[in-house]
Amino acid sequence: MVIIMITAESVKQLREKTGCGMMDCKKALTESNGDMERAVTLLREKGLATAAKKASRIASEGIVNVEIRNNIGVIAEVNAETDFVAKNDEFIQFVADITNQIIVNNPADVTALTEQKFLKNDAITIGELLTEKISKIGENLNIRRFARLEGVVEGYIHGNGRIGVLVQFETSDEIAKTEQFKEFAKDMAMQVAAASPQFVNTEDVDSGMLEKEKEILTAQALAEGKPEKIVEKIVDGRIAKFYKEICIYEQGFIKDPDIPVKDVIKQHEQSLGGNIKIISFIRFEKGEGIEKKDECFADEIANMIK
Repeated sequence: MVIIMITAESVKQLREKTGCGMMDCKKALTESNGDMERAVTLLREKGLATAAKKASRIASEGIVNVEIRNNIGVIAEVNAETDFVAKNDEFIQFVADITNQIIVNNPADVTALTEQKFLKNDAITIGELLTEKISKIGENLNIRRFARLEGVVEGYIHGNGRIGVLVQFETSDEIAKTEQFKEFAKDMAMQVAAASPQFVNTEDVDSGMLEKEKEILTAQALAEGKPEKIVEKIVDGRIAKFYKEICIYEQGFIKDPDIPVKDVIKQHEQSLGGNIKIISFIRFEKGEGIEKKDECFADEIANMIK
């Protein structure tokens, strides 16, 4: 049999025909000895061509997973098309494997993650594993985003993966090991999940965002007919309320809204005998920011028939 050289152009043509990944196309062409139609058939037999077609469908369901191990915290969102698949054991295990991969290998971003060899099977990459799962599960899946924090970290998952949170603290090892601190840290993770702050404290608020808010509040006060000489004081008062909405230190504590979080932190510092700071936090909500397709099931079937 004559061995045909597989060119970059032929790989490109097969990719355009099937929508499959470059490596999958190259493997199929090699296996078919350059026969384009046979390569298409091979990809379809493996379910890869079908998976590529599914990749155009919107995946806004899924899971936000959080795991903390050896002072490393990871939060990851992996999407599916339906809530039904998000509850599938194989999908849940896939998300757990992705989270473990990030903990161990610390990829720079999603692209770098998909290029890594799968820890449980180094014969395939994470990208190839994703394609396999799309074919097997039968829906488009997407590793959307992740974050990784190191140090004193606490996490929280709400609503079976609807919301996930990581909070990073600065404190001593002695304090971090106490049950009191662990309970406090869990409360702070729940605070982020429930109250959705954007910043740690007032000093962190973006100056442009603050100036824009002041302009809006000034215009509102003037529109309400407030005298110009007291408008500045009114705006200052409303900015304080604004801070209570967006800064976790200024927010009312979820377990006692009359006490600001900054005072709760002071109470724990006094009783534990050391400093405690929230350095940063990350909050993912499943599907946030994804434009969901507004189409009823009957319309979808009709379009498929067309």
